[in-house]
Amino acid sequence: MSGPGRFVRVGGVPLHVVVEGEGPPVVLSAGLAMAWFDWDPVAALLAARGRTVVRFDRPGHGLSGPAPGPAGAAGEARRIAGLLDALGLPGPVTVVGHSIAGFHAEAFARLYPGRTAALVLVDSSVEEAPTAVLPAAARTAAARALGRAVTAAGLPAALGPLARRAAVRASRTGGSDPAARDLVRRCYRTGRVWRGALLENSRYPDTAAEVLALRAGHRHRLSAPATVLAAYDGSARPGALRWLARQADLADRLGARFEVAEPAGHLVMLDRPDQVARAVLAAAERGQARA
Repeated sequence: MSGPGRFVRVGGVPLHVVVEGEGPPVVLSAGLAMAWFDWDPVAALLAARGRTVVRFDRPGHGLSGPAPGPAGAAGEARRIAGLLDALGLPGPVTVVGHSIAGFHAEAFARLYPGRTAALVLVDSSVEEAPTAVLPAAARTAAARALGRAVTAAGLPAALGPLARRAAVRASRTGGSDPAARDLVRRCYRTGRVWRGALLENSRYPDTAAEVLALRAGHRHRLSAPATVLAAYDGSARPGALRWLARQADLADRLGARFEVAEPAGHLVMLDRPDQVARAVLAAAERGQARA
């Protein structure tokens, strides 16, 4: 289990970051409301294979400072670039995004092609035609108000760790939450994390639309080698099979290699850390061969 790392100020926000190992850099970014320690098993495998592993918490996540506002895909890509600059790691780097962070990782690969060695999307969010009922400003205002109300009611302190544990169990094919209890309490008893997750989620459709616009403005196929790693629980449920088809279509659109992690829930890094690490290393090696 990893402990807390250090703080680096990027864009006026103190970002919590953990750097381990030596060698070509790999950046790991987790999904909505997740923290750096959710990458523990994968980070250990990558560091053991000669990689500098960078894990960070986005604003309002983990131990990072509060989110000043929703950043969107390009904003999060700039945040990754700023973090790498602050760490003295100009690149090229292999960038790995899980869930909604897949949008951020793809945006980084498109906006900073010269700094991208490879891209790996781990059960990434996929939106073919994102839509929203309310305007973005209204959704953001509602998220801020709900976050303040939830914090004022004391719900994070009372239910935060329990909600985190339940969400992790529901997102795995088996097993409980392996995160250390003290770290879970430290992160999820705070209103900061709840507010950060609500704020980021409020702009989800806008972030998805931004990525589609980036694809339209750039070549659909990425300049760096890419892998789409999809989670599959092994069932014949229509929803599971549709999700696999959407992930395969994403890989086709990006010109990426398509792989399936089975059995695995959405938290692939916890269910199949060995396969995630292999996919990252293989993509990085393809990037090195292409350089």
